Amino acid sequence: MVRMTQYARGGGCACKLPASDLEALLAGVDLPGHPDLLVGAETGDDAAVVRLDGGRAVVSTVDFFTPVVDDPYDWGRIAAANALSDVWAMGGEPLLAVNLVGWPRDELALDLLADVLRGGADIARRAGCAVAGGHTVDAAEPLYGMAVTGLAHPDRLLRKDAAAPGLPLSLTKPLGVGVLNTRHKRTGEVFPEAVAAMTSLNGPASRAALAAGHRAATDVTGFGLLGHLLTMVRSSGLGARLDAAAVPLLEGAREAVRDGFVSGGSRRNLEWVRPDLDVAGSVDEDDLLLLADAQTSGGLLVVGEVPGGVVIGETVAGPARIAVG
Repeated sequence: MVRMTQYARGGGCACKLPASDLEALLAGVDLPGHPDLLVGAETGDDAAVVRLDGGRAVVSTVDFFTPVVDDPYDWGRIAAANALSDVWAMGGEPLLAVNLVGWPRDELALDLLADVLRGGADIARRAGCAVAGGHTVDAAEPLYGMAVTGLAHPDRLLRKDAAAPGLPLSLTKPLGVGVLNTRHKRTGEVFPEAVAAMTSLNGPASRAALAAGHRAATDVTGFGLLGHLLTMVRSSGLGARLDAAAVPLLEGAREAVRDGFVSGGSRRNLEWVRPDLDVAGSVDEDDLLLLADAQTSGGLLVVGEVPGGVVIGETVAGPARIAVG
């Protein structure tokens, strides 16, 4: 069996550029705007949104990464679910996707790429999203993902900057895929529960959040729960309390941290958010590493309660800090 993860330095959303680097990078780039651009790069949201008319807005996103698991079909499914999630995280519905592929054609057979594409197509089919071609390049590392276009109502979006104080924080998937994927990459151990979590679609949670009248959400991916929560409280001008003991974890995640299977991306996440944390004495470094674990195709973090979600804290008035207890 070809081990796909051995052809990439990183894996999944852990191979993102660090958030601190992105902040510095974008500070020096003047991006053009538009009168109907409702959500751009300013708030670090999950997708861009442009108003078409009074009842329709286009949601646009792109996401791709190196192999997160060895099975090419599962990698395709995970990458597609992750890309589609950005549309749901904004309160939209995916309409059309195109594939993005980088492939070391002299090292990996094209039959493996066909398995990747079949995995992505099967997830898009489950989501009711068309896939219409894409773009491929010969690359040093295998890369796969999708650019996705969706539709939403411009007055019923889920945004990072719309959180209000005094509301519960709900998480719809357990954490820990980052450390389990790192263990998988280094040892070859397979974690079916992690694959099941990463291929679970966030569409039902998004629709439930909208039906409940919630206005703020994000999906938890490469910057970890703490990183995505920090960008939310910063853009909304409030703070948050997080109950570390209430955060659901995948089986084996805590043991993976204990055994040292923590990616560099997760460690960089923690160092980025650490200055904005107020940490109780009962919370140790392993707890923080799990809260900062770089997720791939993670769940939605919703300001408000949603069916199937776990309440892990609350938003609070005050400075943009996170109290972890």
